[in-house]
Amino acid sequence: QVQLVESGGGLVQAGDSLRLSCAASGRTEANYAMAWFRQAPGKEREFVAGINWSGFSTSYADSVKGRFTISRDNAKNLQYLQMNSLKPEDTAVYYCAAKYRPHMSILRSADEYDYWGQGTPVTVSS
Repeated sequence: QVQLVESGGGLVQAGDSLRLSCAASGRTEANYAMAWFRQAPGKEREFVAGINWSGFSTSYADSVKGRFTISRDNAKNLQYLQMNSLKPEDTAVYYCAAKYRPHMSILRSADEYDYWGQGTPVTVSS
């Protein structure tokens, strides 16, 4: 079992930056793929960014590519989502997800992930 707790969300203005953190506890061996998803009101949960167990492979949704950066610190059992140049359309609840997966490829479907945090809200005003 892995427990995930997100933090760092909040209310910002368009163009601002935020850094989300996800702290993992429980079975926190490094061989877990991690990802961030988001869900806006009335919309389905969507993939934002993913990182493989080693941190050497990452993947981003087209809508955030070039603005968001995912990273992880396996020694501290933390993963991060640095969000720059935020837009009102980035407003959503952001979720951290994990799956045991010692591979290079990134999973982009929410159904693939086994562990989820409770979410942290991000609101971007125009």
